[in-house]
Amino acid sequence: MTITLDFSDKTVVVIGGTSGINRGIAERFARAGARVAVASRSQDKVDDTVAALTAAGAEKAMGLAFDVRDPEAVAAGLAAIQAAFGAFDVLISGAAGNFPALAADMSVNAFKTVIDIDLMGTIHVMKAAYPFLRRPGASVINISAPQAFLPYEGQAHVCAAKAGVDMITRTLSLEWSPEGIRINSVVPGYIADTEGARRLAPTEKALEMVRRNIPQGRLGNTQDVANACLFLGSELASYVSGQVISVDGALYQRGSGQLGQMIGQMLRNPPRTDT
Repeated sequence: MTITLDFSDKTVVVIGGTSGINRGIAERFARAGARVAVASRSQDKVDDTVAALTAAGAEKAMGLAFDVRDPEAVAAGLAAIQAAFGAFDVLISGAAGNFPALAADMSVNAFKTVIDIDLMGTIHVMKAAYPFLRRPGASVINISAPQAFLPYEGQAHVCAAKAGVDMITRTLSLEWSPEGIRINSVVPGYIADTEGARRLAPTEKALEMVRRNIPQGRLGNTQDVANACLFLGSELASYVSGQVISVDGALYQRGSGQLGQMIGQMLRNPPRTDT
């Protein structure tokens, strides 16, 4: 079966869209013919991604470098995108930070850093983008994580931040739906060849353990997540709002399980580097 979704003459904005899952999402919308704008902290990554989006078939592509922790920079950046491309049809907010650390060993500043990027960064993007969302018809997608609803050892900071992100999604679905704006969260599973997967399953043994625990029997890829975003950004999802949708091969039905335990054990007993 071939399904084609056409985003010609649509403006898609992907925050954090220059690497990993978010770049895969941006490139998927580019192949669907959208005008695509990306933003991240690295100008070099922005420039490289814009070139890739153009090559992938984007109607137009642009990018800006700013930090989601800076609300004024976010507001200025999104205003510049709106001035160039018009109202936002699809907004993906995907900036995130993570590192494994036990709560007792983590500094307050380290905890706050993840809150500032994941949670405060999300509300900065939501508030700055709000005036520029197409009414009616805009689709907002927050990239969440299983830590929002599953406790993981070594992830107290991310669990707190992502739980907040999902509650922003749910709350804004109530506040913005009367204006014709939909908002949902997407929770990626273990996605191959991404920084997030490498941080939480840093060895081939750990990665194989994850793979064995995925009911569908494989790691995900960036296109699995991108396709879910394409659906949510389309008219096919016109009555879907306030939802947290996992794209995980059914992995999270098993809870954090062995993986959560493995992260805790790894932090308590780090592998020896001397041989």
